[in-house]
Amino acid sequence: MHVVPRVRRAAREHDGHHDDRCDDDPAAAHRLRVAAVPAAPLCLLYRTVVSASPLFVLGVRRSGTTMLRVMLDRHSQLAIPDESYFIPQIAARHRGRLDHDAFCDDLARVHTLVDWGVSPSQVRVQLQPGATVGDGIAAVFHAYAAHHGKSTWGDKTPMYMQYLPLIDRLFPDARYVHIVRDGRDAALSFLAMPTGVVTETWAHPRSIGGVACQWRSEVLAAQALGRRVGDERYLELRYEQLVADPPAGLQAVCRLAGLDYEPSMVDYAGNVDLTGKPHLTGLERPPTPGLRDWRSGATTKQVGEFESIAGDVLATCGYPLADPALGSGPNARARLALASYRARASAWRTTAWLLARSPIWRRRHPPIQSNTTGVVRSRNQ
Repeated sequence: MHVVPRVRRAAREHDGHHDDRCDDDPAAAHRLRVAAVPAAPLCLLYRTVVSASPLFVLGVRRSGTTMLRVMLDRHSQLAIPDESYFIPQIAARHRGRLDHDAFCDDLARVHTLVDWGVSPSQVRVQLQPGATVGDGIAAVFHAYAAHHGKSTWGDKTPMYMQYLPLIDRLFPDARYVHIVRDGRDAALSFLAMPTGVVTETWAHPRSIGGVACQWRSEVLAAQALGRRVGDERYLELRYEQLVADPPAGLQAVCRLAGLDYEPSMVDYAGNVDLTGKPHLTGLERPPTPGLRDWRSGATTKQVGEFESIAGDVLATCGYPLADPALGSGPNARARLALASYRARASAWRTTAWLLARSPIWRRRHPPIQSNTTGVVRSRNQ
């Protein structure tokens, strides 16, 4: 991996100044480079100085990630928008030093930026010579955060649970809060979602066993990330504890992010736009324990199927099993289901990467914004 040399060169190129911290600390060089935004006509949009250390909300779908995002986004200094989705495909399209023109041309084709009210020109003004794709993607979030007058940015996209090594490589000083919910409750909630709410990959779960494979794989992946980066950058939070005592959970997250806790973070009920989001009606009420309980909502067969695949991880996370004998690890049939899930998930990621690298990507994603003026074009143009 050649991230460190690129970071060192970029840090040295900034105004001819060399900071010794950059030799051994890529994160320090990353902060130095991003903080040095030049004066430009658009600089009036960026009176807020945005921190270079983002906060990623991790979690399997239907584990309370959206509730946590909404509460964190209410902080006066933290901006976490709706799910971004674009990071893996943009990262696949750019390597080495960033070509600013090509990068902004790609951003002009991403619908998420239109939804966020961010134009490629607002991103371009922040890009420095020697910037990496991680710097460029961070600049998108910087623009969003600064537009909202906030100093720290974050992301909540459950799909990125499949891309954790990539996320950590792009953002070497990122912080992570991993919210874990009893997988049996998360499974029932996932299977109850209306069709078409989430992107359905080749590994999209369609049964309780399928959700168990996803839950087990993603929880273990996030925990492995936590072991690599350490407690200073990773916090594991139980959904059940968060809804039982929101201030305590949010205080822990704020400590991780280096922010002061604000009591207004809990008061989101009635302040969330749920238009077109029928699967998020739970946000109409304040944090409420026991909204879904597998003990009354799942059949004995469903519980047994889930625990046969993920019982050991449930037990490790502190969730009692209906059948304690299933806590020793997946049996042969469960291992086969897990292998099938991993193969389909890997094939999907590989295909998506190849598509992003190919000329087909631009044909499938026509420009919807100008990459210079920020004027939104017709999506059908």
